[in-house]
Amino acid sequence: MIVAETRAVLRDALGAVGRADAPMDDAVTLVPTMGALHDGHARLFDEAAAGPGRLVASIFVNPLQFGPGEDLARYPRTLESDLELCREHGVDVAFAPSFTEVYPGGEPLVTVEPGPVGSILEGASRPGHYRGVLTVVAKLFGLVRPDAAIFGQKDYQQLVLIRRMVDDLCMDIDIVGAETVREPDGLAISSRNRFLRHQERQAATSLSRALYAGRAAQADGPDAVLTAADKELAAELAVQVDYLQVRTPDLAEAGRAGSARLLVAAQVGATRLIDNIAVELLR
Repeated sequence: MIVAETRAVLRDALGAVGRADAPMDDAVTLVPTMGALHDGHARLFDEAAAGPGRLVASIFVNPLQFGPGEDLARYPRTLESDLELCREHGVDVAFAPSFTEVYPGGEPLVTVEPGPVGSILEGASRPGHYRGVLTVVAKLFGLVRPDAAIFGQKDYQQLVLIRRMVDDLCMDIDIVGAETVREPDGLAISSRNRFLRHQERQAATSLSRALYAGRAAQADGPDAVLTAADKELAAELAVQVDYLQVRTPDLAEAGRAGSARLLVAAQVGATRLIDNIAVELLR
């Protein structure tokens, strides 16, 4: 595995991918991460490594997507163990740049605006978050020039916005959404789970219980889905719900029937958690 900490080394590494004597084809798949890698990331790497071509993983904590008072300073940095996990799961190039490599002129003057979908749900609670996400993803796409990129569905809104950006800006990249990986008790695997204390960790499972309770009520329509989910969340006093909503797959207002997404965000102690699940409204 090549570890690239600069644009120049990344460029050389990607050039090596296209050599005539390369054992695989020239296709490149990118898995962008912020490090603190876990089993969910390993699943993304395994899915990418099973396909053709080479796998690039980026490891970069992007300050642009953190707002004032958010957890940028305490976000875990575990580069050595991250690189070891990359090696174990078929990553060919690990791109682990500094801030100045990604933003050589400091905070950029030109950014990617997420539009209306970026101002609801997470965007409403974290103004500017998705501007930062889309800007850094666009920069990574420009540096790596991947044919495909894989993102987990745990941040479903992010996935929707990245797909829209790729379509609207004619980037010609296949965006793959991988299923959320969960702990045995249902909690969605997240780098932020390590911040949870023991009792908070137990309380946090109410998010996934709420989602599955909502799905179980899908035959009775969106109101029943929300009522069933809210009942599970209300039972946990340590969980402060930010939003619980049913939306269409592209995050418009949901109708009475059809494919939809149930999304939740909550504060558990000092840790913000998000999760979602697909539902099929029947009336």
